[in-house]
Amino acid sequence: MKVLAIDDQQLVLLPLQKGLEDLGYEVIIETDAFKAIGYYNSFNPDLVIVDINMPKVSGLEVIKHIRRTENSQIPIMVLSGDTQDETITEGFELGINDYMKKPLSLNEICARVKRLIGAPEVKNTVSKSDVIIQERCVGVVIPCYNEEERLLSTEFTDYINKNSGYHLCFVNDGSTDKTLEILTELQKGRENFITVYNCKKNGGKAEAVRLGMLHMATKEDLDYIGFLDADLSTDLADFDDLVKTIEHSKFKIVSGSRIARMGANITQESARKIISMTINFFIRKILSMNFKDTQCGAKIFHKDVIKIAFQKKFVTKWIFDVEIYKRMSLYYGLKEAKTMLCEQPLKRWIHADGSKLSIKDSVNIVGKLAQIAWVYRSKQPLNQLQQAN
Repeated sequence: MKVLAIDDQQLVLLPLQKGLEDLGYEVIIETDAFKAIGYYNSFNPDLVIVDINMPKVSGLEVIKHIRRTENSQIPIMVLSGDTQDETITEGFELGINDYMKKPLSLNEICARVKRLIGAPEVKNTVSKSDVIIQERCVGVVIPCYNEEERLLSTEFTDYINKNSGYHLCFVNDGSTDKTLEILTELQKGRENFITVYNCKKNGGKAEAVRLGMLHMATKEDLDYIGFLDADLSTDLADFDDLVKTIEHSKFKIVSGSRIARMGANITQESARKIISMTINFFIRKILSMNFKDTQCGAKIFHKDVIKIAFQKKFVTKWIFDVEIYKRMSLYYGLKEAKTMLCEQPLKRWIHADGSKLSIKDSVNIVGKLAQIAWVYRSKQPLNQLQQAN
C-alpha cells in the first residue's frame, strides 16, 4: 500500500516516512508540491497526506487538483498546523477524509492511516513510537570548544529521536581535543537532523555562534533558529519552552533568564553570581533596557532577524548577546525593539564544571562593555542609517 506525503518541511516528513515504512507502507515524501503533483500519476498512491500552508502551492490547491482535475476519490488526509475553522471547513468541502492538527503523536497518525486504507498485507511488528510531529521546525546552534569531556551526546540524540522538527548544528570552534571526532560520530546516520560545522581555527564563542546561525539561516524549512550551550546547563526541554513562547507570540527573540525563584532549579557559583549582578547593572545602562540576564546561553530567534543580529562580526568574543540587543534597537529603534524582545525565566540551569569563562574574564568584561558602548553609540535607528547611505 502506497502513501504520498507532502509538506514543505523535511524535518516533519522524515519521521512520518519512517513510522509508516516501519508498518509496511511504501512511502514517498516531497517538500515541493509541484513535484508531488507530478508523482501522483506515476506513483499511484492509495493515500495522500498533505500540509496546508506551503509557500508555492497550498495544500488546498493540491486537494483541488486531485478531486477536480484528476477526478479521483483517493483518501486524502491533511496534517497541518492551521487550526482556523475556515480552512478546515474548506478542506472538508473539497472532499478530504481527515484533518489532523499539529502537534500530534506519530502513533495517532499511523492509527488514522490504518483506519482509512487498512494495514499493509505484510505487517511489520513494531513497538509504539513516542515521536511527536511538531508544527514548527527549529535549528539549534551549539558552539563547541574542547568539549570532549562535557559533551552529553546521548541527551542530544535522545531528544531529536523523540521530537521531530529539530535540527542541531554543532560548531567545532577549532578544538584541540577529540571534540570533532565525537561530533562526526554523533552525526553518522543522522545527517538530516545533525550538522557539524567545522572551524579550523578557534575564533571564540561569538564567532562560532555567528557562523552557525548564518549557516542554519540558509535552510528553508526552519522557522526559528537559536543557540544553546554544549554542556546543556539549560536542557533541551527547557529550550523548547522558549520555542513555544516565540511560536505563539509576536516576539522576534526569546531569551532564557537564570532568575532564582521558587520552583526553579538554578545554581551558580556565589562569586560568579555577584560579578554577574555587577555586570548586568552596566548592561542595563548600555541597552536602556531592564534585562535581568542577557548572558544566558539559551536564545531563540525568528528567522527574519538573523541577518540583523548576526551578519556582521561582533566586537567581543563573549558578550555578543549585548551586541545583538544593541543591533536590534539601532535597527528598529529602542521603543519598537523592546516589543520584540522577551526574557523568559528558566525552570532549570546548572553551572557546569569546566566553563570556558573564568572569574578573571568576567572582571575584564566591564572593559569590553565600555568598548561596545562606544562602537554602538549612534542613537539613530540602523535601518535609517542604511537608507541614508
